[in-house]
This record gives sequence, structure tokens and C-alpha cells, in this order.
Amino acid sequence: MLGSGKGSNFVAIAEAIAVGKCPAEVALVLSDVESSGILDATRQRNLPARFIAPGKFRTKLDEDAERAYVAALQDAKVDLIVLAGFMRVLKGDFLRAFEGRIVNIHPSLLPSFPGLEAWKQALDYGVKVTGCTVHFVDAGVDSGAIIGQQTVAVLDSDTAETLHARIHAAEHELYPNCVAAIARGEISVSGRQVIWRP
Repeated sequence: MLGSGKGSNFVAIAEAIAVGKCPAEVALVLSDVESSGILDATRQRNLPARFIAPGKFRTKLDEDAERAYVAALQDAKVDLIVLAGFMRVLKGDFLRAFEGRIVNIHPSLLPSFPGLEAWKQALDYGVKVTGCTVHFVDAGVDSGAIIGQQTVAVLDSDTAETLHARIHAAEHELYPNCVAAIARGEISVSGRQVIWRP
């Protein structure tokens, strides 16, 4: 699992694993932020966690960092890479090393509102329904095949903060369910179509 922030989606998935709702295990958590909450939350659960410096770029890993991330994940023999608030765009060699095995969650109903602060984009646009999307990661920004989505109503009284909080709550339900389905082998991909076969 890769993350940069508080780690609330990591916690939701780790709790689902702990109670038997998600037949997976956390092999390794990596962060590009040494003081991130995700590393603290991982260590509190006595799970393997490491900080790896991202290098000189602000929005992606530099070549040395990318090699270090790939090596650490390969050494941990991961089957699936779960992005949980990892604030860097993954590029060529990383994507090739784990093709079809990287998933992300985004706080909108993709393809609407890709990129940063999607909840604010939705509120500013005036939509009545938004939500969250779990998707496979490809070379584009929030453009991979969609695994699952969950809707969240936009209320007239919403602020960016209140809407974001409700989307977060939806993420904490959706993400563990999607990871569990992948772990159980219930997901197949045909082009852009992701098929669930329980």
C-alpha cells in the first residue's frame, strides 16, 4: 500500500482484513512523507512500514526513488498495490512492473472531476450527486478502468469540507469491498469493462 497522508483508507482496509471481510494481508506500506499518518497507523498495527524519499520532483517520483519503490514492493512479493492517498503520479517503469495490479480510489464519480480536490470541483460545478470511484491505475490521471463506484448526494447546505467528509465515509465502505473482490478473484477486465463474478 502506498500513501502520503493520514491513512484513513489504509485503516478501513486493515480493519476489514482484521475482521475477516477482506481475504488479504498488508505486505508493506510505503510513504513519500516521513511524518505521514499512514506510517504511524501501520506501525501501530505492527505491520511493515517504510519511508522512501520521493526525490527531486513535486508530483512524481524521480528515477532513483521509483527504482527503490519497485524494489521494495517486489521484495515484499506484493500481488496488488493499493494507493491510499498517494499524492504522486506513477509513471512508466513503475506501471510496467505492476501492470494491471495497481488500484486507486478517487473522490468523485469518474470520469467526472479527475485530478485534485474533486469534491470541490463537484460542489463548484453544481452537481446534485457525486461520490467515489475505485479504479485500476494506468498512465493517465484517474483514467483507468473503473472497478466500483459509490454515490454521495450533494446537499444544498454542503461546504467543501462537509461534502469531502461524506465522500471519505463512502470511500471507507467501497475500497475494502473492491480490494476484497480482487483478492477473492471475483474481478476480471475486458478492455475498459471490469466484470464482477462472485
